[in-house]
Order: sequence, then C-alpha cells, then structure tokens
Amino acid sequence: MPTRRQCVSTVVAIAVLTAAGCSSGVGGLGKKASAVLMITPVTGTRQVSPDAGVSVKSAHGKIGRVVVTAPGGSSAEGELAPDRASWHTRWTLRPATTYTVSAQATGDDGRQISSQATFTTLTPPHTLDSGMSPLAGETVGVGMPVQLLLSRTVGTKQGKAAIERSLEVRMSQPVEGAWSWVGDQEVQYRPRDYWPVGEKVKITSHLAGVKAGDGLWGGKDRTIDFTIGPRHITKVDARTHTATVTNSGKVVRTIPVSLGRPGDDSYSGVMIAQEKAADIIMDSATTGHPGEYRIPTKWNVRMTYSGTFFHAAPWSTGAQGNSNVSHGCVNASPEDARWFFYFTHRGDVIEVSGTSRKLQFGNGPTPWAKSWDEWRAGSAVGGPAASPAQPATTASPTG
Repeated sequence: MPTRRQCVSTVVAIAVLTAAGCSSGVGGLGKKASAVLMITPVTGTRQVSPDAGVSVKSAHGKIGRVVVTAPGGSSAEGELAPDRASWHTRWTLRPATTYTVSAQATGDDGRQISSQATFTTLTPPHTLDSGMSPLAGETVGVGMPVQLLLSRTVGTKQGKAAIERSLEVRMSQPVEGAWSWVGDQEVQYRPRDYWPVGEKVKITSHLAGVKAGDGLWGGKDRTIDFTIGPRHITKVDARTHTATVTNSGKVVRTIPVSLGRPGDDSYSGVMIAQEKAADIIMDSATTGHPGEYRIPTKWNVRMTYSGTFFHAAPWSTGAQGNSNVSHGCVNASPEDARWFFYFTHRGDVIEVSGTSRKLQFGNGPTPWAKSWDEWRAGSAVGGPAASPAQPATTASPTG
C-alpha cells in the first residue's frame, strides 16, 4: 500500500493535469472557438409581440453587423452592447409585418459567420393612430408646444408611459423639456422656459408596435421637424387697454385695445397664437348664446379653443384704448389687427393681465398655464423628458 506522502503527491499531480487541461481552450489544446449566433424570434415564428423586439446574441465572438428589414426596405434601429456580444432593437416593431434579420459575427478563431431569421408580428385587434403639431417644416413662436393627438383613449398609466417612452426629441441647442398629458388622448412637450430663437427641433413618435392598452397597439411612426422663429411676446393689459408687442425684448408696436366687458371678461394668463384666419364669422351660438351676435371679422388670431381671438373690430375703435366692451376677445383697429396678423407666428406668446377670469389649462394648447413642477407632474414616467433631448444631428427642417 502507498504511504500517505505518496497519496498526497498523486492528488497534486492529478490537480495539475486538470488545470492544464482547462487552459487548452474550447475544442482542444490551443484551439479557439468559432462564433455562434442566436437570433430571437427564431425563423418562422408568427404572432410575435411587437414590443418584444429583436435580440441577437453571440457566443465565442463579437457581433459585427445586424440589419432588420421590413417590406419596402425600411429597417429597424438597434443598439450593440459595449462588449459586442449582444444587440437589441431600440424601438418597438410594426404590427402585422414580416421582418428579416441578417446578422454577422467574428469568432474567437477569427472566422466570420452569418445567420438569418424571418418572422411576422401580430395583427392587433385595435390600432392607435396619431396626429402631430406643429406641421413639418413650420416656423413657430417660442411658446409653441409639441402636441401628439391620439385616435383612441389611453386610460392607464402603463399605456401612457409606453407611449412617452416611444417619443424621441432632438434639438440643435439641447434644453430641458418634458412631456405632460392633457386628458387621455393628448400628450404635449414643452421646454422648461420658452424655446431659444433659431432652435431646430425634430420629434419622432416611434408609436408603431407600442402596446397602449388591452388589444390596442400603435399603428405608425411619425416625424416632424420645425424651427423656432423670433421671440415675439405680446403683453395685453385690460387696465391700460393696451397691447405691447415686443420682438426679442424690444417694443415694436403699442396697440390700443378693448377687452371683455363686465360679465364677458377676457381670460388672464399666458396664451399662444394657436391659429390664424383672415376672415371668420363669429357666431354667439358657438358659445351657448344663439342669436346674440353673428359678425364677420377680419385678421383673426386665435388664443383659446373657447373662442378668444385678437381681431379687427371697427365697431369698437372709439372704446379701444380706454374701455372694455367686447364679448371676451381682444379688439383692435383694422390697421393694427392686420399688422398683428402678419407679424404673428403660431406659437407666439400672448400674455393677458388685469381681468377677473383666469385661463384654464386645456383651453387650447396652454402649456404655460402650469408651473414647471406642475407640468412635470403630468408625465406618466415622471421627471424630465422620457427621451433625453439630443443634438439634432439628423434634423433638417424644410421650412
């Protein structure tokens, strides 16, 4: 029988041999492994959930290239992990779409391999469509918010958060901003303070494939790019009956005006120029008072959804500058109203003060009716912008 010392020597020798064997590499002494690619979903899969995305992993190698294409040549963006061992789509996939995945990797042995997979995403029972404002290529004022308007109600915080996370904001001069919900069918984006003059903004709604509710999926992506124009701020004072119009802080015109008479008080608050129309017929029936008036008006700049306009009122020129006699609008002379109409961009700021009636949030795009903290509290994900603002390296506004 061997001695105890001989037994210990035998165990040590076996351990050394085992360690040496472990260091020889996969596949044998000194041999490096070939890469293995794994694509999810696997080829032939149907009814894939669009929010699952595409995942590519590589064993024993580094991923070099991944392309995910759909009919028509469109491709899905993705992100490669720092170690280049995995890749995943950045945004959700389009519903009811067949995708082809082509991936390449280089193994530890230096050999390049490739793999493909084809799959189809599910057809949703209900589709969520959207519209966006400003218009693509539009030049707007420093107070203009971004509006994403939805075709269906999104009533859950989870659904709203999924939509917010699909919204990408890029700017030429990045500033702090955030999304905030206005009811269950609209979410808006505004900067903390007014936009910088000359800012170029690109908003992409990666809504296609976002699960917004039970059986409800986003249908299409949308992109808008717009430019911020001059810093036009008009301050309307009901007590002095004047509108002081400024451009980059300099007064360019002081306009005598007449605001709402007692009982028809104008709104006080920070509004924006929402839309413009050279000719409108103002009908009291639209405000719940049929038959009281029906008047054609010129040079109309809308300030609220409920019907507040800055417009020409030749019938009240005697009151303009000294008393308030309107039904709630800001009345000006035809000459001054025409000048203001052509001076103003959508999104220019109009601040009204000196009345007893306060502007209500939601009476049009009214993002400045809330403080910054109140605005951020309306986000479904909390905090600043869900998609951090990035330089608009790809933004190319057409107007």
